[in-house]
Amino acid sequence: MNVELKKEVTKKRMGKLPRIILKSLGVIAGLIVLFLAVVFIVNIVCNKIEQGKIEPYGQKVSVDGKNMNVLIQGKGDETVVLLTGAGTAAPALDFKPLIDELSPFYKVVVVEPFGYGLSDETEKERTTENIVSEVHEALQQLNIDRYILMGHSIAGIYSLDYVNKYPDEVIAFAGIDSSVPTQGGMDAELPLGTLTFLQKSGFLRLANNLNDPYASSTFDDQTKEQMKMISNIRGNNATLMNEMKHISSNFKEAQKLKFPKTLPLILFVQANNPALEDWIQLHEEQAKDSVHGKVMILEGGHYLHHTLAKEIVENFRKYMEETK
Repeated sequence: MNVELKKEVTKKRMGKLPRIILKSLGVIAGLIVLFLAVVFIVNIVCNKIEQGKIEPYGQKVSVDGKNMNVLIQGKGDETVVLLTGAGTAAPALDFKPLIDELSPFYKVVVVEPFGYGLSDETEKERTTENIVSEVHEALQQLNIDRYILMGHSIAGIYSLDYVNKYPDEVIAFAGIDSSVPTQGGMDAELPLGTLTFLQKSGFLRLANNLNDPYASSTFDDQTKEQMKMISNIRGNNATLMNEMKHISSNFKEAQKLKFPKTLPLILFVQANNPALEDWIQLHEEQAKDSVHGKVMILEGGHYLHHTLAKEIVENFRKYMEETK
């Protein structure tokens, strides 16, 4: 083969290469679009099917012209009101291990804020002031005016405002790895657009199906399935995204507040917070503001009540007896 012929063959081969690459990229792009379409359609179909499979629980209370879902269990002389952490899909189901341990001794009330569980959504801004006012209104509707607050995660921020607004109603506060106003990282801007996309596109459902968030918990299979369905349908809804938008300002406002000195205060704290090295210290500083302040360190994840409900209730009851 002479030199000119070799050049011609090489030229033809080089000309085919870009076409092959373009075809390959086109096939890949088509597969991606097909995958996105399948995930989106499956999510819409599953949402319609699962909506009819969600089993009602609790009762509806009218607050600000909307329905707020409240679960009540137990008939004790004292009442414990459980407040959820941010983004927990179905608080009344999520607290089930804790409710089961508390209800033999207390009347247990779980208020599902707007946007959570079976409660309506709302267009009202998710400021601490509005959230606290709505929870209080729900309790007022049920004629509950003397109670212990027990809150998980961000409920520690809302409860600071709550106990200062209604000091004659709250008997004590118990935090379950509750948030502290001065903890780091709460001024970061959250990817709200991405979170909304995950929900609307169906990728939130896909992620929930690939990773079982309740794998190490004590929930029965039926409760797990109900929580997953509610999370798939209601996760990252507009009301919850509005709450995320107000995270930074709500934490900043809480820095002006302290728990009342005479209020019994017990904080159950995760032993090893992977993100905050000073997690325990922050809670110890917070507890110092209370004459009865106490910190109990527990080995477990952020959702301590999923695996350590029995230990939490035993120590909580002992603490309440001591403060009396």
